[in-house]
Amino acid sequence: MENDKSSLPRSPELRRSLSLPLVTFYGIGTILGAGIYVLVGKVAGMAGMLTPLAFLLAALIAGFSAFSYAELAARLPKSASEAIYAQAGFGRISVSRLIGLLMVLVGVVSSATLMHGFAGYLRVYVQWPDIWVISFMILTLGAVVAWGIVQSVLIAVIMTLFEIAGLVLIIGVAGDSLGSIPERWPQLLAPEELFVWYGVLLGAFVAFYAFIGFEDMVNVAEEVIEPSLNLPKAIILVLAIVTLFYLLVTLVSILTVAPDRLAQTNAPLAMVYEQATGRAPLFITLISLVSVLNGALIQIIMASRVLYGLSRQGWLPALLGQVSGRTRTPVPAIIIVIVAIWLFALSLPLISLARLTSFVTLIIFTLMNVALWRIKQRGDSYQGYQVPLWVPVAGTLVSALFLVSQVYAVVS
Repeated sequence: MENDKSSLPRSPELRRSLSLPLVTFYGIGTILGAGIYVLVGKVAGMAGMLTPLAFLLAALIAGFSAFSYAELAARLPKSASEAIYAQAGFGRISVSRLIGLLMVLVGVVSSATLMHGFAGYLRVYVQWPDIWVISFMILTLGAVVAWGIVQSVLIAVIMTLFEIAGLVLIIGVAGDSLGSIPERWPQLLAPEELFVWYGVLLGAFVAFYAFIGFEDMVNVAEEVIEPSLNLPKAIILVLAIVTLFYLLVTLVSILTVAPDRLAQTNAPLAMVYEQATGRAPLFITLISLVSVLNGALIQIIMASRVLYGLSRQGWLPALLGQVSGRTRTPVPAIIIVIVAIWLFALSLPLISLARLTSFVTLIIFTLMNVALWRIKQRGDSYQGYQVPLWVPVAGTLVSALFLVSQVYAVVS
């Protein structure tokens, strides 16, 4: 039985202060992240000149879950959103608590992964021990998140603007390559040969992870102004903006540098910049550092809000639901999250962290689509933002397919 919420200590509420523009930039930051700065090369190695098509296909696949999340966010604008959605869909507190904790795990492991990436990028400039770099940056980001939601999101917005500037820079310096589209157009069209489509599908599987992040947006619902209206709008805006950026960046990349060369580097956009300008890509490397930090900051915000929300529902100890009267942030939950990130970052290698993040995210996507499917089948008087029933059905099937492919890749 659910705990009696009246037994929880009285505590201030989270501050509802995020406007539609702020939550949209927050969402762009969650998705752009460091992914596009490294994934272009990996996808190019699989899809070749059809890399933009692979990213477009990935956007369509991610779109099913994004639209499902948009309706769930409008129906139930709460922190620990996935746990609340699961409760509405399955009606079992044990399942809801488990899903909430899985979301925390995703945030923690993803942040730990990004901290490894930050330490690696920083070696370009200084040779400091990874343990010092990781520990210092985790503490710094934790302090920023505890400072306040508006301050945290504004910092995330500033870093997101740097990320966007980096992509705009790549499009700008390599934009002349777009002039070659007329003669190279046949290479960019969808192929008739099935074996070529296999490479496109493999590339879409990889590119899919560059679109993960909209699920983090819903966990700041209690800090968004008019969340039932603004969260669905923000999710759809973010997906459209990010898809446009990805298509432009991938297009100029493969037109500037041959796909097989892009596939050989972990810094494909730096290679594109160097090829297009003849200059060292120091600015792009700096933006990559900012991008990694932004991704980690947003994951810490998300994970701490999930712990807070679970506590407020009575599904975790009351301490985690406490909010500082001065900063109006869930400080105990933030402390738990940064300690967990530190432990994961120092105990697991990068590849294991990345695989774990992807695997758990796909489990959550599958369950969230099933939850909305069940909610819509029951029927109710809800009149807000809605998607057709086939959207969560398709989202369930696609997410489950990706999950099975992940399991197969690990065991084979």
